[in-house]
Amino acid sequence: MTHVTETPAPVHWKLVVDAADPHAQADFWAGALHYAVEDNSALIERLLAAGALPGAATVEFHGRPAFRDLIAVRHPEDPFDADSGTGLGRRLLFQRVPEAKTVKNRLHLDLHPGAERRADEVERLRGLGASVLREVKEPSGAWVVMADPEGNEFCVH
Repeated sequence: MTHVTETPAPVHWKLVVDAADPHAQADFWAGALHYAVEDNSALIERLLAAGALPGAATVEFHGRPAFRDLIAVRHPEDPFDADSGTGLGRRLLFQRVPEAKTVKNRLHLDLHPGAERRADEVERLRGLGASVLREVKEPSGAWVVMADPEGNEFCVH
C-alpha cells in the first residue's frame, strides 16, 4: 500500500493594524499601496435589517455604510466574497483601539518601488500624509524609513 502525502492548502491570513481612526488609515494605505477599500455595505445592510447589528456600530464612509470600528483594504486583483465584500487574498484590516501607539512597531511593511523610483514614491507618500523618519544608506542597500499618519513605521526600498 502506497501512502500519498497531500500538501495542505496554504493558510489564509490578513495583517491587522490597530488604529485610532481605521477609516483614515484605510484611505491612506489604499492610496499608498494602490489597493481598494473593501465595500462591506451589502453585508452591513443585511445585518442592520435583521437586527443583528446596531446602527451605532456603523458609520457612513464614502457614501455607503461601513463598520464603525474596522475596515480593510485589499489588492484590487485578488478575489473577494461578493456577499460580504471581504477580500480573499492580500489584505490589511484596520481596527479601532482606544489606546494610542506608544512604541516602535514589531512588524512593518516594506514597499519596493525600486531604487530609481524611491524618491518619487517617498514624495507621493508624503503627499498622502506619511512622514520621513530617516534615510538609511548601508553597504547592504538604501531605504527610507517612514511613518503613516498614525505613526506606524514602514520602509520604502
